[in-house]
Amino acid sequence: MHAPASLHTMVVNGQPCALPASTSTHATLLHVLRNDLSLNGPKYGCGLGQCGACTVLVDGIAARACVIPAQGVAGREVTTLEGLPGRCSRTEGLHPVQQAFVDEQAAQCGYCLNGMVMMAVALLERNPDPDETAVRRELSGNLCRCGTHVEIIRAVLRAAVLMREARA
Repeated sequence: MHAPASLHTMVVNGQPCALPASTSTHATLLHVLRNDLSLNGPKYGCGLGQCGACTVLVDGIAARACVIPAQGVAGREVTTLEGLPGRCSRTEGLHPVQQAFVDEQAAQCGYCLNGMVMMAVALLERNPDPDETAVRRELSGNLCRCGTHVEIIRAVLRAAVLMREARA
């Protein structure tokens, strides 16, 4: 008996992943990550790519998984919240951004947390020393209904320090 034919493959959190032929051609990346791969970091928020709860990294760039067809990431690398610790090889346990969010108590309900963390990682990989204005601009498309914006901004600025220290 052989494995079912796959529509496409991608790398998810560093692991090759072949999607089964039964995956709908209309399935979004978010649907595949949550329902087929049991990765619950990305959240379903608005379904329109406007709130940021579903943010993942696709080839290191922040992307809204709820509006990306799963087939659109064939051959690409997808990183979810669960795969972040592996992106910073000099640290153990939590990624520095995750650790900074813990340190600064930057979450209440946690629903927006995935998107905020993933956007922060993308920002800090592009700009390792952002100022508060850059952080606010980067996170402006992510919605937080609990009002932890001040703590989130502090966490991203702290993460920048932690990441620079990890690289030193």
